[in-house]
Amino acid sequence: MTRLLLSFLRQSKPFLRNEVPRSIECFQMAVLDSPRRSSSLSKATPTRRIALAGNPNAGKTTLFNALTGLKQHVGNYPGVTVEKKEGRLSLHGGEALLLDLPGTYSLSPKSPDEAIARDVLLGLHGDLLPDAVVIVVDASNLERNLFLATQILELGLPSVIALNMTDVAKTHGKAIDAALLSRELGVPVVECVAVREIGLDKLRSVLDSVIEDQTQPRPPALPLPDHVQKAQAQLAGALKTNGFEKQAAQGIALRLLCSNVPLTAVQNRFGGEVTQQLIALREEGASGPHCLSPAAAHVFEAQARYTLLSRIERASVQRSPVEKSARLTDLVDLILTHRFWGLVVFGLLCFLVFQAIYSWSEWPMTQIETFTTGLGDFVKARMAEGPLRDLLVDGVIAGVGAVVIFLPQILILFFFIGVLEDSGYMARAAFVMDRLMAKVGLPGRAFIPLMSSFACAIPGVMATRTIASRRDRMTTMMIAPLMSCSARLPVYWLMLGTFVPDRNLLSLPQISVPLLGSWQPGLSLRAASMFGLYVLGVAGAMGVAWLFKRTLFQGPPPIFLIELPDYKMPAWRNVVFTMWQRGSQFITRAGTIILAISIVLWFLLSYPKPPNDNYNALEYSFAGRAGKMVEPLIEPIGFNWKAGIGLIGAMSAREVFVATMGTVYNVEAEDETSQPLRQALKEDKWPDGRPVWSLPAVISLLVYFVFAMQCISTLAIVRRETESWQWPLFMLFYMTGLAWILSFIVFQTGTALGWK
Repeated sequence: MTRLLLSFLRQSKPFLRNEVPRSIECFQMAVLDSPRRSSSLSKATPTRRIALAGNPNAGKTTLFNALTGLKQHVGNYPGVTVEKKEGRLSLHGGEALLLDLPGTYSLSPKSPDEAIARDVLLGLHGDLLPDAVVIVVDASNLERNLFLATQILELGLPSVIALNMTDVAKTHGKAIDAALLSRELGVPVVECVAVREIGLDKLRSVLDSVIEDQTQPRPPALPLPDHVQKAQAQLAGALKTNGFEKQAAQGIALRLLCSNVPLTAVQNRFGGEVTQQLIALREEGASGPHCLSPAAAHVFEAQARYTLLSRIERASVQRSPVEKSARLTDLVDLILTHRFWGLVVFGLLCFLVFQAIYSWSEWPMTQIETFTTGLGDFVKARMAEGPLRDLLVDGVIAGVGAVVIFLPQILILFFFIGVLEDSGYMARAAFVMDRLMAKVGLPGRAFIPLMSSFACAIPGVMATRTIASRRDRMTTMMIAPLMSCSARLPVYWLMLGTFVPDRNLLSLPQISVPLLGSWQPGLSLRAASMFGLYVLGVAGAMGVAWLFKRTLFQGPPPIFLIELPDYKMPAWRNVVFTMWQRGSQFITRAGTIILAISIVLWFLLSYPKPPNDNYNALEYSFAGRAGKMVEPLIEPIGFNWKAGIGLIGAMSAREVFVATMGTVYNVEAEDETSQPLRQALKEDKWPDGRPVWSLPAVISLLVYFVFAMQCISTLAIVRRETESWQWPLFMLFYMTGLAWILSFIVFQTGTALGWK
């Protein structure tokens, strides 16, 4: 074992040294995460292509949703695992395809996501150049947002600036003269408030005319240092000989000088003459005060650009006394970003979310359970006894129904996630958590991928691309699956709802919630237990990160810089759309993957048939034999062979454990009445009469699901991100081993103490 580990670490060293990853193959979400497709663009793709660009937190996604509605499609860019979101935009001249580029602060990228935005706008990514660009600018942070905007305008693409959040700017005492700003930038400027869908009709109209007339932007000249201007002119000359217009040639030349564009991409897009000229310029200014390395050139550009933007901002913005709402934001931040009270508020919010998940979901879950039970009885009463009826009742209805019942909890979870993100609080949470994460060696930027992993580890792993350091990115990737994702919720609810008493540790007066029934606020024992499981996962992740940062991925965390967006009322359309997306993904998963697994499991649990009545039919089946094979491995942590079948099924997806157990216990039933799964779990016995699910066994199973790696899709995406099977296999080995050891300690200790 020691030799294998040493061999693994030796083979990993070249990967750790590789700070700039090679091009990553496209991860086919249709296979591993097909529910991510929110809507299929089944009609012929529109010929006009419009790119939507902007800074993070500028309202770009809100504007995208408002312009496209539900006519969206999510996939990946060719050759990389960066998410690509497209939608249909209705214009007066017909439909166009709107491409939502990853948010970036500059076209001199520091992460793969930001590089995508640059490559699409330069035509380096294999896609056609967009016919126009809508540049989303946050009116309340004009100077900073115009940095990216002017970079894009210099590329010569027909463009429109969507001056978003003008209402927020006014609360900050800023009145922007859009007409003057338009003259300064040489491009149409449309004021809008995307969250309230104000100004969108005018934006469509202006965009239509810009595309029709192919209006070229006329941005102001950038006061670059002489040696940078000279290099820009030389490179632009080579571009013009290849057919690029003067404006575009100047802008493209500056981008090639100021960002580390791979030379192979330059060769393929702009030809050998431009490539040789770029190499010569970089070699000529390799050092000294006139250095022309990409990093040095970007510094010169930033200094010149902010000099220009400062003048434009002063000319186009009139300032007045700050309104009360803006001052209130600053006062609220004194608490929410406080090093102590900020953590207290974050913890209370998390607990309230789990409390609401339990309280609000009880009534709809009861209705779904009643419906599935009634559906099973209905099918039994109207079909003749036989394998087909058993398949429908014990396989399809019992398996899928055992998972679908948790849809209300999934919807409530994503409701709160949507509200926290859209209100601007999530950035504060990242800021507050930075101090704690730095103690284990993680950068504050890792908080967002880890927070995303509470929903699903796949987007969490993919979101690590925003972390500049390869070592920090790998550490975050390795611990992301330890965050309790939504797929664990069905397992948590099944065990806690079955074995934890439904009572409040602290009760408040009962209130009624429309459509959700009565609700009694208080400190629920079940909610407290679930909150404890989430805390356990976070604590385990931080412990593992501390260990990895001192062994495999040594290195100090980088300085953490984050923009704190203004507080705003959540865009309820976005929140509902997020809930709809996630809910439909969950239902699609239940209707496809889990349905297929339930059918396969039913077959494996039902066949082969025993030769006579001396055999237990379930134990004699293929699945029963597999469970018996793994029972010696899992009995020390409190599980019997039936749970072993569930653990095997859960390797495809964690929530499949519930469907598997539903199928197992329904198949085992000897009478015609399918008993509820919770009751079946309570009545399950070991051969000597002891209850299988004692308190130590229940806690052991919950601990196991907190730490174990049980998601093939996550392993596949880690394989794509790292371009190696070493790391997903390492993840599978360390997480499963850690889960077994901790479950063993819990079960054996609880049993020795006499827990019942």
